Amino acid sequence: MKRAILASGLCGVTALMVAGAMKVDGISERAKKLHFSSIVVDTHDDTTQRFLDGKFELGPRDANGSIDIPRMKEGNLDAIFFSIWIPSKITGPEAVNRAMTQIDAVREQVAKHPKDLTLATTAADIRRAHKQGKIAALLGVEGGHMINSDLGVLRKYAALGVRYMTLTHSGNDEWADSSTDKAVHNGLSDFGKDVVREMNRLGMMVDISHVSDKTFYDALEVSKAPLIASHSSCRAICDAARNMTDQMIKDLGAKGGVIQINYHVGFLSQEFRDAEKANPEIEKAIQTEVNKRCGDNEACQLIEGDRIVHEYMNAGKLPKVDYTKIIEHIDHAVKLVGAEHVGLGSDFDGAVMPLGMEDASKLPKITEALLQKGYSESDIRKILGENTLRVMSEVERVSRESKSPGKK
Repeated sequence: MKRAILASGLCGVTALMVAGAMKVDGISERAKKLHFSSIVVDTHDDTTQRFLDGKFELGPRDANGSIDIPRMKEGNLDAIFFSIWIPSKITGPEAVNRAMTQIDAVREQVAKHPKDLTLATTAADIRRAHKQGKIAALLGVEGGHMINSDLGVLRKYAALGVRYMTLTHSGNDEWADSSTDKAVHNGLSDFGKDVVREMNRLGMMVDISHVSDKTFYDALEVSKAPLIASHSSCRAICDAARNMTDQMIKDLGAKGGVIQINYHVGFLSQEFRDAEKANPEIEKAIQTEVNKRCGDNEACQLIEGDRIVHEYMNAGKLPKVDYTKIIEHIDHAVKLVGAEHVGLGSDFDGAVMPLGMEDASKLPKITEALLQKGYSESDIRKILGENTLRVMSEVERVSRESKSPGKK
């Protein structure tokens, strides 16, 4: 998320999965069996920022944050899109260079942990990793400002394994309007539409989280492949500009796309947002404490912000938001477009997680809750990851066809 703290089949493998599952309290045997036999995909995690200071390693269990290899295994997180993120205000060659540094950092983590991780760029890669008992690591660029208005840079990212790009972040870029900035392009500029077309050709998913409503509809019209909202929730439940309206969700689904629900408390709970607006001094106090603990270390800011907001919720200074709000948003979207068009995009390590979903080890709770609501096992598998795999496969098909002889 990276915004203001509040604003925003192998026997051995199966045994390991079950052992991990047993660590999650309150999960039925049926839910464990279903969850640990499914492919679970998370389309948005901000752990990349933690790689940059050279002190954090994915291998050992960490006392901070939400993502490391042990906790991913305990929660059966099979595929994770590591976000490549630079603030919107950083543009030009510097943004490109910093993005490249982050891509290298993710690839380095994969190289350091070959028994547990493998770099994936296709749906087939993810399925292969799952059969091998490995976690598939993927890349997503969060913000079109990082291509420096250069399709050549976009092609370099694709060649390095990037498989989606969020068209904007919190501010407009040079060719698309953001949901949290004043519109200047009336959606996508002509160049922005060329970006979408090139992403189709390259086999990169077009991600419309963060974009303005008009940018969403422009991208939906231009793209020949389904879109994703890699980490967005439902505006009807929580009125945040970053969330999608019911009509947008319907239109996304009508063209085969998927909304991957974001876990950030400020996108899940209207009560939380209202309290935030009514008590601006709380946000200031939290930000002051974050700055005191972290200075300008962005990874630290994200993790400590989450920790401090949890302290405020537990002390009654802010409304408590628990993980069942994630289920509420999933259920709302499913009622609009069916279980074929909903997925998971946590925003782990980049946002404030709801109580009970503090890290990846807690993911089986989602399967348990959906079973309790009466969801079929088939539909739950779709939500956990099969829907995202379907979109990836469709995007790959569109890319292949665009490169076939006679295609333009």
